[in-house]
Amino acid sequence: RLVATLSNYLFVTGALLLLFAFVLGVAYTTLLAVGRRATTTSAQLATTGPDGVAPALDELSDPPGADTVAALAHGLTWASFLLMAGSLAARAVIVERGPWGNMYEFSIAFAVGILGGYLFLQRRHPIRTIAFLPLGVALFLVGYASTLPATIEPLVPALDNPPLLTVHVAMAMIAYGVLAVSFGAAVGYLVQGEGDRYGWLPSHKVLDEVAYRSVVIGFPIFATMIILGSYWASIAWGRYWGWDPKETSALVTWLIYAVYLHARSQPSWRGRPAALILVIGFGAVLFTYFGNLFFSGLHSYSGL
Repeated sequence: RLVATLSNYLFVTGALLLLFAFVLGVAYTTLLAVGRRATTTSAQLATTGPDGVAPALDELSDPPGADTVAALAHGLTWASFLLMAGSLAARAVIVERGPWGNMYEFSIAFAVGILGGYLFLQRRHPIRTIAFLPLGVALFLVGYASTLPATIEPLVPALDNPPLLTVHVAMAMIAYGVLAVSFGAAVGYLVQGEGDRYGWLPSHKVLDEVAYRSVVIGFPIFATMIILGSYWASIAWGRYWGWDPKETSALVTWLIYAVYLHARSQPSWRGRPAALILVIGFGAVLFTYFGNLFFSGLHSYSGL
């Protein structure tokens, strides 16, 4: 009971910190957008040389306070990630398996995967101005989890395989989380355009690289999830594949990302068309995640 209470407190605290991180992420992007626009306008009016050329945008300083807001948002994101991961770890001690046997647990795990994917990719690419996009998706999932029953119930027979449950759903958590970052980068790319219209956004090259790197990481993990799921199905239901709605949507989702990887290598599809495929792909991810709530099938269990 003490561990369960600890898990709940860690989740609630992590959720609140995620809310603050999201608000600060929005504030940082807004400060940068407004400040950079004002600075750019001033620079265009006050030219710097006899040739009348204004300073380059990347040479302009950020508005006062923006770096502090960004640092706070980043720190709170880390704190939220660690607290909610700790909440899952405490729950794992109770259930003695991966703590994702129902929609409450997996919603938290999905959110943790998004935060982890963002923090990992942020280390190599400056994408804090689009942080509010993956953080917003994670916040939505945490809010959804808070509406679900948190009670620990015995696993349904199909799920009663702790090793496969732990690994199979962990693969989904990681893949979904990383692909959420590709969605944020794709939206940023569509807004930015190949002409780099907005100085407060990362360049289109950075956004394209982040989106591609996310899919390169998430795509094979997603494939591993499907393979493990097929193996598990043969144990639980006596067949490797049965075109169950969740199986089918997972396969379609994987194929969408396969199309993206092929399209990005083609000059005529690179850029905006490839980014649009990523937006569709993440829509398919969300459909795969929530689909078992609306369509009957062997995956229609959620703890609700």
